[in-house]
This record gives sequence, C-alpha cells and structure tokens, in this order.
Amino acid sequence: MHALPLPLTKEIVLIGGGHTHALLLRSWGMNPLPGARLTVINPCATAPYTGMLPGFVAGHYPRDALEIDLVRLARFAGARIIFGHVTGIDRTERALSLKCRAPVAYDVASLDIGITSDMPELPGFLEHGIAAKPLGPFATRWTRHLEQGGGPVTVIGGGVAGTELAMAMRHVLGSDEIRVVEADVPLAGIARPSRAKLLAELSRQGIELIQNNRVSQVLPDAVVLDDGRELPAKLTVGAAGARPFPWLEKTGLDLKDGFVTVGATLQSTKDSAIFAVGDCAHLQHAPRPKAGVFAVRAAPVLTANLRAAASGMELSAFRPQSRYLKLVSLGRKSALADKWGLRVTGDWVWRWKDRIDGAFMDKLNTLPEMKAPDLPGMRAEGMALALGPKPLCTGCGSKIGSGVLDSVLAELPEHSRADVELGPGDDAAILGTGELRQVVTTDHLRAFWNDPWLFARISALHALGDVWAMGAEPQAALAQVTLPPMAEDLQRSWLFEIMHAASEVFQGAGAALAGGHSTIGAELVIGFTVTGLARGKATTLAGAQVGHALLLTRPIGSGTLLAGEMAGDANGDDVAAALRTMATSQGDAARLLAGCASAMTDVTGFGLAGHLGRMAEASGLTARITLEEIPIYDGADALCAAGTRSSIWPANRAAASIDLRESGRSDLLFDPQTAGGLLAALPPEDTNAVLRAVRDMGHDARIIGTFGSRSAVTVRVD
Repeated sequence: MHALPLPLTKEIVLIGGGHTHALLLRSWGMNPLPGARLTVINPCATAPYTGMLPGFVAGHYPRDALEIDLVRLARFAGARIIFGHVTGIDRTERALSLKCRAPVAYDVASLDIGITSDMPELPGFLEHGIAAKPLGPFATRWTRHLEQGGGPVTVIGGGVAGTELAMAMRHVLGSDEIRVVEADVPLAGIARPSRAKLLAELSRQGIELIQNNRVSQVLPDAVVLDDGRELPAKLTVGAAGARPFPWLEKTGLDLKDGFVTVGATLQSTKDSAIFAVGDCAHLQHAPRPKAGVFAVRAAPVLTANLRAAASGMELSAFRPQSRYLKLVSLGRKSALADKWGLRVTGDWVWRWKDRIDGAFMDKLNTLPEMKAPDLPGMRAEGMALALGPKPLCTGCGSKIGSGVLDSVLAELPEHSRADVELGPGDDAAILGTGELRQVVTTDHLRAFWNDPWLFARISALHALGDVWAMGAEPQAALAQVTLPPMAEDLQRSWLFEIMHAASEVFQGAGAALAGGHSTIGAELVIGFTVTGLARGKATTLAGAQVGHALLLTRPIGSGTLLAGEMAGDANGDDVAAALRTMATSQGDAARLLAGCASAMTDVTGFGLAGHLGRMAEASGLTARITLEEIPIYDGADALCAAGTRSSIWPANRAAASIDLRESGRSDLLFDPQTAGGLLAALPPEDTNAVLRAVRDMGHDARIIGTFGSRSAVTVRVD
C-alpha cells in the first residue's frame, strides 16, 4: 500500500540569513527533522560574509566571493526561502508581519538579523551617507564611488570596523583624502599593544584620525563636525558601532540596549518560542562583544535546540569562549592577529586569515552530495528509464509533451454545440454568447518553489496568461489546491497564504476569485480555472499576416533556471530576479496588445519555438526570428551551456518544426516557461509605438522577428 509523505506538524522560521542560520541550513540538510517545515526569511537571495568585507573594499576579492547563496542552502535543507523584511512579531498569534504579503505563521522562530550601522538621527546621513552594514547597499555604493573616480572619504566610527575600512580604501584610492572620525577614544575595545600598532599603521598610511569629535551633519560633498569644521567628502560611511534594528523595540521581547536578551539555551528570556543569535542577541548569561566567531560557535547549539523545541525534547546550553582570535586587515595583503594580549602582523597573517575565510565560505557554498534512495531491488521493467537521469522538473518543466497531448486531442470526437466556437488547440476555449465571447482556461502546476505565497502568485499569473493571450478581460477564477499532508493548523496557514496571494493577483486583474476545491495529496499543486470576456472577436493563434512583427514581452530561460535551482547549480540572485519577473503581472501589456495584435499566445510549457510554431501553423505562415534579439534571463545561458535541461525539453525539441544553427543559446528556444511572456503579432505600422509603450510599462519587451510566407518549416532562426 502506497503511503503519503510524513505529515508536517511544526513551522520553524529563521528570521535573517546570518552566519548562524546559514550554518544551520547546511546541518539541517544533512539531518532534517521529520514533520518540521523550515523557512528562512531574508531580504536578498544571498547573505554577505562580513569577515571578507575589507578584502572586497581593498580589491582582493570580487563581490560574489563574499556572498553566501541562501537559495542553494535552502534547497539543500529542504527549506522555503522568502525574500522580504520582517517588520513585526505577533507573539500571541505566533505570526510574523512582512511587507507586501500575508503574515507567516511560526511555532518556533529564530532571529539572526545582524546589526546596522545606519544613523537616521544624523542630519543628512540618510540622504548622502551610507552605512557599512548591511553590506549589500554599501558594496553597491562603494563600487559606484570607484567608477566615478574616487575622491575624499570620511568614515564615521574609529573602532576596528572603521579602521579596517579606512585602510582598505587607502589601498585602492591611493592619495585621496581618507579620514576617520571617532566621538570618543579610537579602538577602545582592543588590547593595548594591538591598539598601538593599528594607530601607528593609520598614521603610516596617511589616514587622518579625528578623535573626541563628532559629525554633526552630512552634506552631499562634505561633513560638518561639532567644532564647526567642514571637511570634503565624496563618500561618507557609517561604521560607528553596533546598532540594533529599530523594529525589535515593538516585539515586547526583553531587550538590552535594543538587542534581544537570551539565556543559555539561546531562547528569549521573555518568550521561549523565540530564539536569537549573532549580533542581534545579548547573551545574558555570558555577555560578549559583537563578533562573528560567537555566531559560528552558536550554530550547532541553535540547530540542536530548534530541533528539541519542535519535538518536545530538552535543550542544551551555549557556552561561548571567553577569549578569541581577532584578525584585522591592514588594507594591503597584510593583517594583524590579536589574542591573549599578544599581537603579530605580517603578510603571512593575511594569508592565514584568507585560508580561514575561504574555508568558511567553501563550507557553505560547496555542499555535500546527498545520495538518492536506491530503487527497489525487484521492480517492473522500464522503471529506471521512466524515471530518467534526474528528478522530474516542476512548474511547466513537468508538463506532458506536445506530441503525446496533440495525438490524444486529435482522437476526441468533435463537439456539436454551436456556442462552443473554439475547442482544444488554442490557449483557451471560446464560448459565444451574443456579442460577447467568454474564454475559459485551466492550468495547474507542481510546486517549483517552496513558498506557497509566491508560488500561488506566480501560478495565478500563469493561468491568467491564456485569458490575456485571447485579448479578453479576466472575469472569474476557481482555485484547485492540493496540499501535502500536514496538521490542521498548518493547513489553515498554508491556505491562508495561497488564497491571499491569489486573491491579490485576480483582484489586480479585475477578476473575482470565486471559490475552488482543495484536497490533500503527495505534494503541493496549485491550479486555477479562469474565465474572461472579449467583446467581438477574440484574439487567437490564427490571424498573423506576412510582414507582421513578433513582440515578446519577457525573457525566456525560466525552465532552465528552475531546473538548475533544483540541482543546486543556479545562482541564487539569478533565481530571485527571475521569480520577481514571473511574479509581475502582464495585465497592462495584455490590454494594450489586445487592441492591436493580429494573433497572440503566451509562451509556457512548449517553449518559445513550440508556441511560435503553433501560431505560424495556425496562420499559414513561417516565422523568422533573430536569436540575438531574444531576451534571456540572467544565468540561463550559462546553465544551458553546461547542459542543464528541463524534463520536457527533449519532447519540445522533437516536436518543433524549425530550421536553426545549433548552439547552446538556441537550445533555450525549447525551454519550458512558467508565467512566460506574451507573444504577439503586430502590423508594421504599430510595431515601434507598441514596443515603446510596453517597455515604458516596465516589461523587457523585444521585437524578435517577423512573419513571412509559408515554407517547409514553421520557424526559421537567424
């Protein structure tokens, strides 16, 4: 008897992608807790390793060398990742508030959000300055400063972080003025011999140190000090100590100077369901300075305690070391080591630090291969062939090939109803009712993303594509949701996220989410049946004419990216960027195209070549497209060249009637798309104006070719 997967019963949410949480994700992937769903919430797809920040500023590392790929880690851990900012915690309802989406439920939550160097109270800083933390915005601003030719820099804060940054900047900027402004005593938290060495190094490098003074205002090209001096500054960087994120004050948790107070088990002293680690936490039982070494040491304890909290077991105590090694970069490839009051400097110290940092990053970005379970020893013939060389893709990559589908549809008896004007073969059925035409379509997707809210949003937009492609205005939708096995309270929270996301999409499109059907199955599947209304004639695949241009509203390559993400090969930033596009409505472009397109479709499971071929076939023409004009999602080209393919790719390639020069890029023509672009045939006189209008709406639209007279193939590629 076939059994469903074990039911989910607990939600564990990691708020922030700090070092401790990153290490936890790696450990979780090697030994997940049955019945627990793990979620990580972070603003970006990557998290920076701040230990290598001075090396990046000095030019020793590229920016991507600092980035921990949270998308890859989440996939390895079987966790969902949500790109967003937590803005509040409802501890009564155990729900997290996020910007622009439904609340996220938790049973146990952990905070690892780090600190900020922002200075909102300093006049002019928000407009003209940049905080050294978070790293992402700072790295972008630093790169722009270099591209604009550099110039004088003021670093606010004379601790280790500020002095490291100043020396790194000196290494790159040469003779540009660099100064450090410290309100009190510089480098006060470091041992006396090391402090003396670092102060001497600042002086040797010609970095001006202004102490016992404050910046009172930041101007576009200068800073004003408390003593009235105005100093030139093309770049002003805030590095003045560790500042907690302000929203923590509204959580009702016990705080120490704004940081979450935790006990030996890393649980909040106010709420045992909340844990906190890293720089955002204050260890009540063993206060320590803000240093990454403690975050790394806390990872195995936090992992064990979250598992224990979710399974009703006893928790362990975290005992941080009292002394730890400090490694301070000196700008050039040299560093200072400090421990037990001793200090040594030299190039070899930098190489030592480089090896430590490299090993940490390799541990997180080079993940162990987990062996797939073996097939049963005795099994029916053909099972290995049917499974294929890799797991079945999700999204549109898991569709049935057009050859199988068309052969089955061709055997259906013709309908006899006069009001059914168009049946199988186009994007949607067309029902005639007087002057109105109602289009009806349905679409279902296996979950390609572990976040039900985002997956539901993309699935809803994907289903709307067929209605928009017919030139119709969306009218109503019915949802069909299959949830994996889970406890009843989780069923409610998952459905809440799914239906809120779908409702937002359909309301934005002018349609009503009128109900639907739900069930429990082996995995998450979301589908929608959508109706739309068209006055007069609906836009179909047929209707294009010789000389009509082909407009595509968004890039291709999503199937390759999703297949690469499943395999742990895709870059997290590339995946996140594609998901943002897929989750963006094309309703505005569809309304414009409905009034001028002679034929239209949406590019989904059969790939650009397949859907374009169907349009050309229906119109009795051949499409001629230029490969270099087709927009491609970032990262898809490289994955395709490396051999990444969706499950349906071979069937799409075999079904295409196409003439092309074979290349890695051309293989993307057969890549299945989820929530893909609209493909419209436009009369020549409308082409330029329509292209400009669609691009002005924010879509990456391109003219990719034209229609010509029918030849031996339906698609030719130049």
